[in-house]
Amino acid sequence: MENDTPNTKYEIRNTQSGHLLPNIVHFGRLLRALGIPVTPAQMLDFVAALEIVDLRRRDDVQESARAIFISRHEHLALFDEAFALFWRARPTSQMPPIDLGKLLKRQPGAEEQYRLISRSAAESQPRSENDEPFVDKLFTATDREVLRHKDFARMSDYELAQVKEFMQALPWQPPLRRTHRRRPDGRGDQLDLRRTFRHNLRFGGEVLHLAQRQRTTKRRRLVVLCDISGSMDRYARVLLQFLYGLSQSLDQVEAFVFSTRLTRITRHLHRRSIDEAVEQAARTVHDWAGGTRIGEAIHTFNYEWGRRVLGQGAVVLVISDGWDRGEPAQLDAEMERLHRSCHRLIWLNPLLGSPTYQPLTRGIQAALPHVDDFLPVHNLVSLEQLAVVLAGKAGTGRRFR
Repeated sequence: MENDTPNTKYEIRNTQSGHLLPNIVHFGRLLRALGIPVTPAQMLDFVAALEIVDLRRRDDVQESARAIFISRHEHLALFDEAFALFWRARPTSQMPPIDLGKLLKRQPGAEEQYRLISRSAAESQPRSENDEPFVDKLFTATDREVLRHKDFARMSDYELAQVKEFMQALPWQPPLRRTHRRRPDGRGDQLDLRRTFRHNLRFGGEVLHLAQRQRTTKRRRLVVLCDISGSMDRYARVLLQFLYGLSQSLDQVEAFVFSTRLTRITRHLHRRSIDEAVEQAARTVHDWAGGTRIGEAIHTFNYEWGRRVLGQGAVVLVISDGWDRGEPAQLDAEMERLHRSCHRLIWLNPLLGSPTYQPLTRGIQAALPHVDDFLPVHNLVSLEQLAVVLAGKAGTGRRFR
């Protein structure tokens, strides 16, 4: 053994009993399931590294993997445990079913990830030559489906980066409003006298043709008030990505954030880069992750911005968990005023995604009587439901009036 240096490239590509390449794929999946971001380029670098190091030396393999995959200190402990499972399925044996119960029970979304890894382990069983080629489905449809249902607060940095693309692809269609302008329309409901006289001059003044016109329609303005206080901090940045997606999809979006005071961030969301827009908006806000004064923030909006942005029946979204340090009486009065000024008032609460949630806080109880729809906003599925509600295709929210 000492004089026989193994040809590692031959072992990686031709180990029939070990299935090293599928094991490497499962190792990457395992790291992802634990919240460690792993890119395809890193996987290729790891394969290239295994062609250089001695596969019989655990320390060499582990240090190579750690140098490639780990960039944050808090991921080291999880990586070491994941590598222990990977090494147990080293090239001389096939990948066994992975029991991630112990490894994932302290991680958010453990049951969901356990189901995925169990499925991937089952896919690694030996196949005959007549079997269909192995397809990594976990990175495609299954991965997207899991991401759609996963809570924003439990996502890793890698998953949050993927969520950006999903948010920008959502079809936002606020309800239509009728304008005062009119356009020619043969099926219109109003007689256009001017066009009727002009068209019938060719007939010597005989009225042979009646011209009709119809009032035009336009999308209603969308106004968003987003809570970025301490209790909403774990959702704040991903919700700013959501606001950016709205601003890029719609012409008329007004965005405000609040904690102890109200800040308008509309102009920052029109930048080309989503990361630049979110960072610029975050720099503008001086009370990020502070206390919560919902009533005072809505009071400021009503008296300083209401007439400017709520004209012609805007749709208002209030995004908050309802934890408020202010007076419930003030919040009740300001929510009533806001509701009278807009076409529709929707309250989005990330805590509503929990099946055990009850709106028991004083703030949320003061606000709910003036809310048209009470909806969750904790994952991509909830945003898809919001898009349906805004378009008026279904009433999937809890209605209170």
